[in-house]
Formats: sequence, C-alpha cells, structure tokens
Amino acid sequence: MALSAQQIPRWFNSIKRSSLITAAQLRNHFQRPGQTWLHGLSAQPQVSSDNCFLQWGFKTYRTSSKWNNSSQFTKSSGQEINSAQSTMLPSVNEQSQKIPTFDSELSLEGLDDVPPLSPLQPISEQEAVRIIADPPLPPDSFTLRDYVDHSETLQKLVLLGVDLSKIEKHPEAANLLLRLDFEKDINQVLLFLKDLGIEDSQLGAFLTKNYAIFSEDLENLETRVAYLQSKSFSKADIAQMVRKAPFLLNFSVERLDNRLGFFQKELELSVKKTRDLVVRLPRLLTGSLEPVKENMKVYRLELGFKHNEIQHMITKIPKMLTANKRKLTETFDFVHNVMSIPHHIIARFPQVFNARLFKVQERHLFLAYLGRAQYDPAKANYISLDKLVSVPDEIFCEDLAKASVQDFEKFLKTL
Repeated sequence: MALSAQQIPRWFNSIKRSSLITAAQLRNHFQRPGQTWLHGLSAQPQVSSDNCFLQWGFKTYRTSSKWNNSSQFTKSSGQEINSAQSTMLPSVNEQSQKIPTFDSELSLEGLDDVPPLSPLQPISEQEAVRIIADPPLPPDSFTLRDYVDHSETLQKLVLLGVDLSKIEKHPEAANLLLRLDFEKDINQVLLFLKDLGIEDSQLGAFLTKNYAIFSEDLENLETRVAYLQSKSFSKADIAQMVRKAPFLLNFSVERLDNRLGFFQKELELSVKKTRDLVVRLPRLLTGSLEPVKENMKVYRLELGFKHNEIQHMITKIPKMLTANKRKLTETFDFVHNVMSIPHHIIARFPQVFNARLFKVQERHLFLAYLGRAQYDPAKANYISLDKLVSVPDEIFCEDLAKASVQDFEKFLKTL
C-alpha cells in the first residue's frame, strides 16, 4: 500500500517520536542486500518512478531532518548511518538491479495517530463535475409527486394502481403513506385483502378510497372478518361487501353488531333477510343512520305505506333506505296522484322510485296521449310499472306504446 504525499511527513514524525530507528536496528536490518530496513517495508528489486521516494532508505532518511527540523536528530543519527552505509550498502551494480518500492505491504503502526483526510479538502473542477448529488427532499409540499422518486412505498403503490392525486388531497393520508414501510406495513395488508377475495385489478381502487386500512392492526381486521363469518356471511359475501363498502373492515365488531341488530329490529326482518339486505347494500353498515331513520318516517307517515309494504319495497330495492327524501316525495306524488296508481301497486313495483322522474313523466304522458295509460294488473292490456321505467325507448315504443320511436320523439318536442 503506497503512502500519499500528505502522509509522508507525518510518517517520519511518528518514527522520530517512537524512536524506532537506532544504529543497532539498522545493522540488524541490513545483513544482506534487499532485506527490509524498517518493519513492514521491504526492498524488492523493482524500479518504480511513481511511488519509490526512497533510494535504499538511507538517502531519504538523511534528508528527513528537513521535515523534522531537528539538528540534534541529524547529528546523532547521521554518523551511524554513514558508517552503516559504508559497510552494509550493496555495490552500485546491485543498486541498479535492486531498488526497493512501496508496492509491498506496509505496517500502519506508525500511522495510528494520523487523522483522516478532511471532507473539506479542496478538489479539482474535473472531480467536482463528476459528483452527482440527489436534490434534497422538500420539507413541505402540496403534492406527493415530489416524494415518489425517493419513496419505494409510493412507487409500488402507483404500480398497484393507487391514485396518489386523490390521496394527497388529505394531508393526514399523505403523511401516513410517507411514514410507512412497504415490506413491514403494507405487504401484509395486501396479502390479507387478496386472501379475502379482492383481485389484483381491484386493489388500486380499493386502496385509493380506503388508505386508512394501513393504520389498522392486522389482528383487528382478521377479528372483524371472523365475526361476519360467525353471522353466516360467506367468504364471497364478505368479499362483495368489502368491494362495495371499502371502509367496512375499519369498523369495530361492536359497531357491526349494533348495525345488524338495528336493521333487524327496526325493519322487523328475519336474520336471513337482514343478511341479504346488507350484502346488497353494505354501506348500510358504514354510513350514517339518520337518512335511514328519516326515510322510514317518510314512507310510514308522509306517503302512507303500511309496514309490510315498506318491508317488501326495501328488501327489493335496498337503496330506498338511503334515497333522497325530496326525490321520493316528488316521485310518489306524480305516480300516485297523477298516474292514479294505488299504494299496493306501487309497493309491488318499487323500481319506480329508482327511475328518473322526467323519464316517468314523458312516457306516461305519451301513453295517455295514445290512450294506453293503464297500470292496473286486474285489467287487460295493462302496463307494468317495472317495464315502464326500465326498458329502452325502442322496446317501450314497440311493445308498450305500439308506436314508432319517431312518433315518440315528435311528441316530446310538443312538451
């Protein structure tokens, strides 16, 4: 190992302080040409103009007084060196054949006290150009884009299909993702979701909505799944519920149990019908109960439906429990008061509350114009409310109105 130019003076100073060289040591080390003159420094018969700064050691050793600035050291050691050189140095011919180098291994005992090179040491422009430094991360940012290149977690979430532009709108969510480690915190949740039945193609959309699942304890998630299974929900049912209501597993077992009990008691449904209801509309377990309670009052008090009629309608169209109150009342007013359809027929075909009101109005007025607005199942040629609101215009005109689409379009222009 070769010594740098900065380390040479320090090396010789360490030699002086430790008094490593004496006349006796010189005689011991120079019994024959080519033998080492200091411990660890060998004289090998190779010529190196780049790293050989000693010519058989003694010439440079005599000049070490220039580095040490000690005249006493030069006087006391110079005489012994001269005598040793006159008796022990090889001939000129041997010098030309055997010139030692520092290519061989050196002992670093004398360099223990040498401090390392300072990081503030000046460098050349060429070396500075070759240095590539990454830009520092911003302490604050309004977007996760600034952190994607530096975060393996964010990169892998993007590959899964997670929309970071939606998550970054919630600062607490963005901070959560930046603190997470993909292997330790996220991978186990992904395996849990896949085992639950969430497909790879569905993970991105799911995690975009429910990024908070990463803050949930895995044991708690498994406990909630076990609870649903204990209530006879199949694995396919649970997977369907989690896909439709991504926040379902974020709620405790106590809340899930209270919600199931509420619907079973309030609607007076059987266990099976209650289970079917929440499988079809799982957000009943995660959303607010206020719209549900309000709509139940509307059906019973304002619209005048009987309890069994309400049960039939909501088990057939669960969305009626969370529908907009104004839309419900306006649709009922037109169907019941304008189309003259009684409660029991409306209860049999609750799909009418799911349809757009203007669509119901246009088709009813066209049927009334043609004299075919008959909705009583007890009479001939009646029009089913289900078909009235569900079939496309072509089938409506051909099968129900017995007219062409062009005639229907011309009629709509007169409204």
